[in-house]
Amino acid sequence: MKNSEHSVWGDSYWYYNASHVDPLNRRLEKKTWFIMFLLCPGPLKAQLGTTPNIKHIVVGRCLNYITLVNPSLRLDCEEIWRQFEEAVVRQSSCNVTVEDYNHMFYAMAQTWPCDKFLFWSKTRTLMHIYAAVVPHYWTLEDTLVGYMFNDLIWCGQEEDSEMACGNITVLLNGSIVNAFNRKSMFGSVELDSLNACRVDYVNIKVVTNLDGPFIESCSEGSIVDLIQILQSRGFRWTCTDNEETLMILQCIQNPKQASCQTCANSLSQIKSLTLT
Repeated sequence: MKNSEHSVWGDSYWYYNASHVDPLNRRLEKKTWFIMFLLCPGPLKAQLGTTPNIKHIVVGRCLNYITLVNPSLRLDCEEIWRQFEEAVVRQSSCNVTVEDYNHMFYAMAQTWPCDKFLFWSKTRTLMHIYAAVVPHYWTLEDTLVGYMFNDLIWCGQEEDSEMACGNITVLLNGSIVNAFNRKSMFGSVELDSLNACRVDYVNIKVVTNLDGPFIESCSEGSIVDLIQILQSRGFRWTCTDNEETLMILQCIQNPKQASCQTCANSLSQIKSLTLT
């Protein structure tokens, strides 16, 4: 893939259209175990769009993660940064490979659970709410490397990875055209990295805004293309339109929506069952 500027979780397709839905490891087995976007060589400073003070941000996030988020990890954040920096400065071009980052990968090896990964595209806010309510899910931002590098920008390139196993979930925005976009982070990198031998089911969840527009679904639009790709690669899959939990979460954020009466009734039923 050609070099370009990225945030850790993808290009503009990964974060744009927030207005549409915003209301709403395992151990390292292969050297290419994670999707990394590699810094351009040279001094680590604000150049070519690189985030200013990136070292202080990355090391600080690392310390916060191992101190407050996951104290069970016993890692050296300064050493992780040194390995990262070494992989960058010793290169003469932006054509840095994942192999150049092996030492950093080993320095921050982390066990990831199967059956818990939640991928997403153009549903960032709802994804965070969903993952908070359903603690079963892990997003890339829950991992150490994702926590450290999330939203930071630099020149880089994508590499394949094998990070997901068991049943995985993909949350897509049905209120926009091309909910599944081959140029998005999920469509161009993460989907290609999935291993059909390690993934049992790809569970697609399509969610629309409460008031629409209702553009794509499991049987219409780009979601059909995604399903065809999964079938061609031997994946088993499921697809659900507007799962009740996702609609209820939107209604909690927007209780005055007319369509939330159904959600309110559902909540009342749940409350009654709880009190019984």
